[in-house]
Amino acid sequence: MNVEKKYGEGTELVWKDRKRFWGMPLSFTRYRLVRKPGAWFKIFSDVGFTYSHIEEVNLYRVCDIVLRQSLFGKLVNTGTVVLQSNDETRPTLVLKNIKDPFRVRDMLSNYVEQERQIHGVNVTEFYT
Repeated sequence: MNVEKKYGEGTELVWKDRKRFWGMPLSFTRYRLVRKPGAWFKIFSDVGFTYSHIEEVNLYRVCDIVLRQSLFGKLVNTGTVVLQSNDETRPTLVLKNIKDPFRVRDMLSNYVEQERQIHGVNVTEFYT
């Protein structure tokens, strides 16, 4: 996939994965973390084969990250990362059954903090 063609010139793909079944990426649900330096940093959820439903959330809007992992998920190193945001259209974005969920959670948490500092957003501003 050409990231610049899909998301605009100067964008870079930071992370991508698919929803997994039994540890295998056998679905039409794709997740991408994309950055356009100096402009925005977003996470996209793209669901579908013939018809796509694409959701996006700006990272600086994320206010909470939750990780869920079942016993089977522990065996195959998959889990679900839930992003709670103050986005009106999509307050909850679920990254279901992704590979290396702890690494992804830590990566997202670091990027969220960086984006909050860049945009001058504090967590208390979400609830006013």
